[in-house]
Amino acid sequence: MSKTSIPLEKVRSNGASYLDLDTMKALVFDGPGKIDYIDVPMPEIQKATDAIVRISKTTICGTDLGILHGKTPSVKAGTTLGHEGVGVIEEVGKGVGHFKKGDRVIISCITACGTCEYCKKQLYGHCTDGGWILGHLINGTQAEYVRIPHADNSLHLAPEGVDEEALVMLSDILPTGHEIGVISGCVKPGDTIAIVGAGPIGMSALLTAQFYSPAKIYMIDIDENRLKLAKQWGATNVINSRDTDVVKEILAETGDGVDVAMEAVGIPTTFDICQQIVRPGGHIANMGVHGQSVELKIQDLWIKNLTITMGLVNTNTTPMLLKTVASGKIKPEKLITHHFALDEIMQAYKVFGNADKEKALKIILSN
Repeated sequence: MSKTSIPLEKVRSNGASYLDLDTMKALVFDGPGKIDYIDVPMPEIQKATDAIVRISKTTICGTDLGILHGKTPSVKAGTTLGHEGVGVIEEVGKGVGHFKKGDRVIISCITACGTCEYCKKQLYGHCTDGGWILGHLINGTQAEYVRIPHADNSLHLAPEGVDEEALVMLSDILPTGHEIGVISGCVKPGDTIAIVGAGPIGMSALLTAQFYSPAKIYMIDIDENRLKLAKQWGATNVINSRDTDVVKEILAETGDGVDVAMEAVGIPTTFDICQQIVRPGGHIANMGVHGQSVELKIQDLWIKNLTITMGLVNTNTTPMLLKTVASGKIKPEKLITHHFALDEIMQAYKVFGNADKEKALKIILSN
C-alpha cells in the first residue's frame, strides 16, 4: 500500500500508523506577523538519539507571540512553532535507551545532549547541541508530530493518573518561574517579594515561591482579572499598576523595598519598577524576554549591594517539580483558562494575543 493511497483525514481518524503519512498539520511561522496552519512533511528520525512524538496536548507561550511579532529574528520562516507539550512516542532511534514506542512523555522546552560541558554543569539551556531549539532553530511542538533530539535527556516519562494538561505546564512555564525567578532570586523564608507581571510565568513564580515560605508576596499587573486570581493562589498583596503608583505604595508599606523583585513581562517599564522597589542587599530576578534594551540605573543601584540575575531556563528542576505535581502539592492546571482543538490553533493565537480582553492565561490545544 502506498503512503498516499488513503486520504489523510481517514488515516488519522482510523488510527493507522504515522508511518503511512507523508504530511501532517503544523503551525508554521512565515515571517513577522505571518503564521498559518498548513500541511508540512512528517518528521523523521535523523539521528540515533532522536524520538518521534505524537502530540496529544500542546500550548502557546508568550515567547511564540514574541516570535510572531518579530522579537526573535533567529527564527527562520518555515519553522513550526512551539516548545511545550505532552504526547506519545511513535518511534525511537537505535541510540535511545530510556524510552520506547507507546510511552507517554512530557517534552522539555530545553533539549540537552547530557554530555557537553554545559550539560555537565546542569546549564542545559546552553547545551552545545541543544538548548532552546524546539520552535526556534528546529521545528517545534505546535504540530501533530514532532522530532525530539537527544530524547533520553529531553523527555520525561509522564506518571500514570496525572492530568496531561497539568503536565504541559512542566514543559516550560513552571520550571522557568521556579528557576529563573524563585531560585535565582534566592527567595527564603520570611522574605518580602514582588512579582511584576501576572502572566503565566509570573503566576508560575507565585506558585513555586510558596515552597520557600516568603512572608509577603506582592503581585503587580494591569489586568484586574489576573490580580484576582493571584490573590486566590497565594499573593498577599496585589497592585494594579494602571491606576496606582507601584513604587510609592511598596516603599510606603515596606520602608525600604522588597527582598526580591521578579520581572516577568520583558519590557523596560516593568524592569524599571524592579530597580526602584528592591531593597539594599536584595535581588532582581529578570524572567521576561526582552526585545529591546532597558536603562540600568547603575548610578542609583551601585551602592545598594544588589544581585541582578537573568537567563534561560535549564529545566534542571523539572524532575522535582514533576513529583510535586504528581503528589498534588502544586496544581499548575489552574493556570489553564481556554481549550481548543489543535486545528483551531489560529483562533487560539488570536485569543492568546488578546489575553487581557479574553481573560486568558494558558491555552491547551488538543490533538
